[in-house]
Amino acid sequence: MYTDVIMPQMGESIFEGTITKWLKKAGDRVEKDEPLFEISTDKVDAEIPSPAAGVLTEIKIPVGATVEINTVVAVIGDSGVSTSVPPATIPPESVPVASASATRPVTAAQPVELAAPQVTQAPRSSPLVRRIAKENSLDLGQIAGTGSESRITKEDVMRHLSQHGPGRGSLLGTTEAPPKAGLAPPQVTVPEAPVPLTKMRAIIAQRMVESMQISPHVHIVYKVDMTRIVRLREREKASFEQRHGVKLTYMPFIATATVEALGKFPIVNASLTDGAIHYHPNIHLGIAVALEWGLIVPAVKRAEVRGFLGLARAIADLAARARTKKLLPDEASGSTFTLTNSGIFGEEFGTPIINQPESAILAIGGLRKEPAVVTDAEGNDSIAIRSVQYFCLGFDHRTIDGADAGKFMGTFKRALEGWERPIG
Repeated sequence: MYTDVIMPQMGESIFEGTITKWLKKAGDRVEKDEPLFEISTDKVDAEIPSPAAGVLTEIKIPVGATVEINTVVAVIGDSGVSTSVPPATIPPESVPVASASATRPVTAAQPVELAAPQVTQAPRSSPLVRRIAKENSLDLGQIAGTGSESRITKEDVMRHLSQHGPGRGSLLGTTEAPPKAGLAPPQVTVPEAPVPLTKMRAIIAQRMVESMQISPHVHIVYKVDMTRIVRLREREKASFEQRHGVKLTYMPFIATATVEALGKFPIVNASLTDGAIHYHPNIHLGIAVALEWGLIVPAVKRAEVRGFLGLARAIADLAARARTKKLLPDEASGSTFTLTNSGIFGEEFGTPIINQPESAILAIGGLRKEPAVVTDAEGNDSIAIRSVQYFCLGFDHRTIDGADAGKFMGTFKRALEGWERPIG
């Protein structure tokens, strides 16, 4: 009995995927749901699990090939299948390779040069490890892996660099003059040759240009006094994690206020499609997650029914699985409004680009303390130290007027500054 392994559809708008790595080689035993290969699409990089237990009898599509969804990429046989016969060779011209300009099988008249499979020789490693090795001209074959099944980890590479230094082709390996006494050597490495865009980075670039061409972007910035939230979080974070098994961050506070404001101003949660405004019946809250190899926006589906604790759990879960390539296909797309937390890198605020086909996106700025004028109940003013945060709403002016954007942000601001909701 044989089981076909197919290229999955990672989201409703995804029609192709690129195989970036085989985690098993032909003849290896695999268990059901064990990671089998890695793919890259215009939405997500992901590990794809084996659909069945058995023996990987054939790899049909090599590393580097881009194929349409539902293409058979490998075959798994049951434990009794003999692996003494070499897998069948698939001529490159018969592999249905997809491209940005066409999604049809490539014939002999359209030859495509496919990369040869590398799984049998290349050491196991992550995209981050391979990038560090490339930037420092390291041969991963010379580094012992301490991870699962001898996988080379980031710590293995950094330890090798500290002990042996970079290779001769890296910037550090070709420094012309030694550093001055008392100064540490530079730690930044720059590749000598241009580095081709990864598939994810190329698609991100394409989507950003398209969004700027499609939507007339307008940005408004609101400063929010987060002092009440900061004090509540500091007081409750230890017991919250102990009770619920998830860390209490600022994101569920922001998400809850966002969902409340979207419920009152559904135009901000709408999309302009085919010349008409489509109001979404649910709020699918996109959470932008920065990865080592790009950016992804998994969606918290039906955020309006989850409550504070449900949002906290969903956000933490999606972010963790996005970073470990464990997202399910329908979690990688479908958002109707996006939150992006660029403030974690120290900026005051950012002016984000809309995640199409949404109509708005909210950028979260850095949280910091500053002096502010505070008025008490009797009208007396005083100077106090407050925790403040800037939030920037980017919106499509074809769909959303400035008045609606301002009302939405005013509601959002009041929800945070006057927080009185239970947190679970």
